[in-house]
Amino acid sequence: MKLPKSSYNWISILGASIAVIAFFLIVFFFVISVLFNQGSSYMGLIIYIVLPIFMVIGMLLIPIGMLIQIRRKKKQIFISEGMRWPKVDLNDQKHRNAFTLFVAISFIFLFLSSIGSYEAFVYSESVPFCGTLCHEVMEPEYVTYQKSAHAKVACVECHVGEGADWYMRSKLSGLYQVYAVTVGNFPRPIPTPLANLRPARETCEHCHWPEKFYPNRIKNEIHFLGDEHNTEWNIQLTMKTGPDHHTQKLSEGIHWHINPDVKIEFMSADNKSEYIQWVKYTNSATGEEHIYEDTMMEPDSTFFADGKLHEMDCMDCHNRPSHGYLSPPDFIDIAMASKEVDPKIPYIKLAAMEALSPTYSTKDSADLLIKQSVLNFYKENYPDKGVEHEADILKAIEGIKIAYHENTFPEMKVRWDAYPDHKSHMETQGCFRCHDNNHSTKDGRVISKDCNLCHSITAQGKPDSLQMAFTTQKMEFIHPVDIGTDWKDYSCVDCHAYLYP
Repeated sequence: MKLPKSSYNWISILGASIAVIAFFLIVFFFVISVLFNQGSSYMGLIIYIVLPIFMVIGMLLIPIGMLIQIRRKKKQIFISEGMRWPKVDLNDQKHRNAFTLFVAISFIFLFLSSIGSYEAFVYSESVPFCGTLCHEVMEPEYVTYQKSAHAKVACVECHVGEGADWYMRSKLSGLYQVYAVTVGNFPRPIPTPLANLRPARETCEHCHWPEKFYPNRIKNEIHFLGDEHNTEWNIQLTMKTGPDHHTQKLSEGIHWHINPDVKIEFMSADNKSEYIQWVKYTNSATGEEHIYEDTMMEPDSTFFADGKLHEMDCMDCHNRPSHGYLSPPDFIDIAMASKEVDPKIPYIKLAAMEALSPTYSTKDSADLLIKQSVLNFYKENYPDKGVEHEADILKAIEGIKIAYHENTFPEMKVRWDAYPDHKSHMETQGCFRCHDNNHSTKDGRVISKDCNLCHSITAQGKPDSLQMAFTTQKMEFIHPVDIGTDWKDYSCVDCHAYLYP
C-alpha cells in the first residue's frame, strides 16, 4: 500500500512500531488472563492502563513525524502561501490510502479505547487494585479487610460512595497518593482520621440506616489467663443495641445515640477524638438541651477557640468497621479458642505475651525473635515442661506467628494501639471517653459509667463453675483475678493497655 512520502520517517515508523507492539501485547495479556485465569492486580494495571498509554504515545508519534518531515521539505524547496499546511486530495491514490488507513485505525482504536477505558475504570474501582497494587502501604488494610464483616463490600462502596462529585475528589486526591508511594514519601503508619472523608451518613446508611430496628444480641467471649493451666474464663453479654421491642424504635440502647430526634455534639482536645472534653445533648422533640464538661480536664478558652464542633455519627464508635487490629491478648485468646495454639500447653498464654511484648522492625525479625522468645521462656523457667511439650510448643509458635501477622505489620508500624478501636473499652478508652462519671452539667447531671447501660452480663466464670442469670437480670461483673474494687474505681484501659509489658 502506497502512503504519502511524509510518512516515511524514523519518528513515524518508531511510533507505528510502538503502537503495534503495545496493541499485540494488550491482546496477548488479555487472552492469557481470560483463557488461563492467570491474572493479578499488576496484570490489570499493564493491560488497561500502562500499555494503552504506550499505544496512544505511539499513534501520536506518527502524525508528529509526518509534520516534522513536511517542515523539513519546506526548508529545501519554495512553497507558496497556500501550500503551508498539508493537503488531503482523495483523488490521489496515496492520499486516499493514507486517509482510509487513518479512518480504519482510528475507528478500531476508538472502539478498543472505549472498552479499555471502561475496563480501566472498573479495574481502578476493584478491591485488588486498592489492596494489592501499593502492597507495602495497603497491606495492613487489605489483610484485615479480608477477615472483616465487610469483606464482600468493595472498598469504593465506603471510601468513595455514589456520585461523580466524590468520585472526582477521590481520583484527584489519589494523584498525590500515587506520587507519595512512588517516591516513598508517606508516613508510617498512615494517620487517621483521614481528612475530608465522605460523611458516614452518605455511605454507611445505604445499608445501616438509622430507622432499622436492631435487636439485642448475645455475645460470647472466651479468655485465657496467664497461669500454668491457661485457665479459661468465659463471659456472655447481652448487648443492648436497641430497646426490648421494635415498637420502641431508638428510644434506648446503644443506637439511641443515632436517634433522629437526638443530636449529640462534642468537642475533643485532639483530632482523633480520644479526649472528649465537651458534650452537648439536644432533643429536638422535647427541646431539652444539656451541656456536659469533663470535670477532670475542664475545657478552657483556648480549647473552645481551637476546638472543632462535631456531630456524632456511626464512625465515632465504629471507627474500625473493616480494618480492625486486635491486641496480642485478644488475638492469642482467639488462636487458643480455635486450637491454633493449644491451650493445654502449660503457660503458653504467658509465653506468647512475653514474645509479643517487644516492637519488631520487620516480619522476618518478628518470626525469628518470637520463636526464640517462646523457646527461651520454657528453657529458663520450665525446662521440664519445655521438653515434655516440645512438639506442641513448636506448633503453637507457628500459630502465634500467624495471628501476629494478621494484626501487626512492622514495616508500616501498624498495631492495635496505632489505630484504637472505639467500640469497646478494654485496651482503649472507647465508650469511657464520655461515659466516665466525670462529664457533668452545671446542675449535676452526669454521663453514667454504669456497665448495664450498654450490656448485661448473663454468664461468667470458668467452664466448670459458670455463673448464669436470666437475660432480663443483671449480674455484677467478676474480675477473673481478684483486684478488689479497683475495676469499679478505674477504667479497664488503665490496666489492660499495659497488662503485658
